[in-house]
Amino acid sequence: MRRRPVVIAPSEKMDRGAGKNQKSRLCFLALLSAFFWILLLYFHFVVLGGHAVDESIKLSLEDKPVNLPVVRKFAPSRVVDATKVDVKSIREPTKPVDQQQPKSTAKPEVQNFPFVKALKTVENKSDPCGGRYIFVHDLPSRFNEDMLKECKSLSLWTNMCKFTTNAGLGPPLENVEGVFSDTGWYATNQFAVDVIFSNRMKQYDCLTKDSSIASAFFVPFYAGFDIARYLWGYNISTRDRASLDLVDWLEKRPEWGVMGGRDHFLVAGRITWDFRRLSEEETDWGNKLLFLPAAKNMSMLVVESSPWNANDFGIPYPTYFHPAKDDDVFIWQDRMRKLERKWLFSFAGAPRPDNPKSIRGQIIDQCKNSKVCKLLECDFGESKCHSPSSIMQMFQSSLFCLQPQGDSYTRRSAFDAMLAGCIPVFFHPGSAYTQYTWHLPKNFTRYSVFIPEDDIRKRNVSIEERLSQISPEQLKLMQEEVISMIPRLVYADPRSKLETLKDAFDVSVQAIIDKVTKLRIDIIEGHTDKNFIEENSWKYALLEDGQREVGPHEWDPFFSKPKDGDSGDTSAGAAKNSWKNEQRDKSLNS
Repeated sequence: MRRRPVVIAPSEKMDRGAGKNQKSRLCFLALLSAFFWILLLYFHFVVLGGHAVDESIKLSLEDKPVNLPVVRKFAPSRVVDATKVDVKSIREPTKPVDQQQPKSTAKPEVQNFPFVKALKTVENKSDPCGGRYIFVHDLPSRFNEDMLKECKSLSLWTNMCKFTTNAGLGPPLENVEGVFSDTGWYATNQFAVDVIFSNRMKQYDCLTKDSSIASAFFVPFYAGFDIARYLWGYNISTRDRASLDLVDWLEKRPEWGVMGGRDHFLVAGRITWDFRRLSEEETDWGNKLLFLPAAKNMSMLVVESSPWNANDFGIPYPTYFHPAKDDDVFIWQDRMRKLERKWLFSFAGAPRPDNPKSIRGQIIDQCKNSKVCKLLECDFGESKCHSPSSIMQMFQSSLFCLQPQGDSYTRRSAFDAMLAGCIPVFFHPGSAYTQYTWHLPKNFTRYSVFIPEDDIRKRNVSIEERLSQISPEQLKLMQEEVISMIPRLVYADPRSKLETLKDAFDVSVQAIIDKVTKLRIDIIEGHTDKNFIEENSWKYALLEDGQREVGPHEWDPFFSKPKDGDSGDTSAGAAKNSWKNEQRDKSLNS
């Protein structure tokens, strides 16, 4: 039998063809599914995840420094109180509702701000030092203590050895005439703030060796003592040596790299012009510490700051009074309130015949011609101006104390006068109002009288008539304001602690902490001061609440910056004259 050939049924042909088509479909579906999941993952992690903020910020001193906004002198009304910082509120800038992205469960991107741990310390309510920790650099002794061992070389005309005793307060003053309190009074040199401040820092109750929680970093360099050694008869290399050495040492420290030094501060008990040499000429004055790039990042506390620069801040000259406890201050304040003051106004100082712009000659003339003015002329030779007792006795017996410019804007005498409860009369805003914005009320009419220099120079004003126009009620309010300011203007004894009062040291340290805290918050939130003009630095501290920009000011004529060719001569001349008058007047009250 013949075998019939096998015939494939049509359905089988379709099944075999369908198998090939089915494989193609499966491949297509797999690719489509993969594409879908890739798209979904991309949207999930990249689009949404890119907006997430890490709640646990990595902390490391080795992180690269971030780009920092300009450091400037800020208005007190805009100061951030470091003890009241809401750290949670600064982790991410608030966005409008229509710009906010849906919440994501993806792991957020890590953003490194090495100082956030320091900001977060304020959240620990059980820690009284939260937001207040200070890290003190352990400098080699050549930057501080070694200078004290060579104290005879610290001044050309004054033996500073006795003034560096008692933690920088100097020898105790005897209360022979009953002008002082029985304790707490010392013959303090007006240039001794370097050592006084450093010794007060040793008693600060929130020191730390953990730099990651520090709100600020203190550099205990005796900058004022350093330059004092070399101002006369030394070349610029010698004058600059310690400053350059200090900067080199600091820049090698890991703590410096976090903010490039913008969280560091140091103290110099001299006027700023001693540290602002403009050229490399041997005949130019001072050193160039404040013009070094690294030093421009730090904050330098000086007894007189520059109105045109942003890296220095004015702190009070030291007075003769250094209380060891709160009661010392309260007893002194009560005593100043009860004094009988027989003189309407007084002046202690010397004329400046070599300075044609000085109004001291006219002031002395007006005082001599008045029956209600007490005058202490501080010229060559022995005089009562050399006696702290005579000076304080005059201030205590006066309602108003005249405080014209000295060789530079400021005078120690202004602080001695306010310590005595005497209302200061200023003739230039740079003598106090734009200098000591951390320590003095912003509204200067509360505690002082301002008479523009030109009014005296042109003989448009009688000082006696101007002061006599102040009502007894207003006089009482002003006097009480001055007396209430005393704790903020004196430096407490570094060997003890005040219980509740804040002295000049405490006010200065808190202001630095607030300044650094604000800067750190600005960095986190991405704020910058693009419109900041450094030559207008003096104006920023005078801004009203809510103001951010500076404009024309009634005091502009007082701070018209000299041309570059004259600026150095002006500042150097002021500094040189200051030193000449130290030679002439050992009381250091001129």
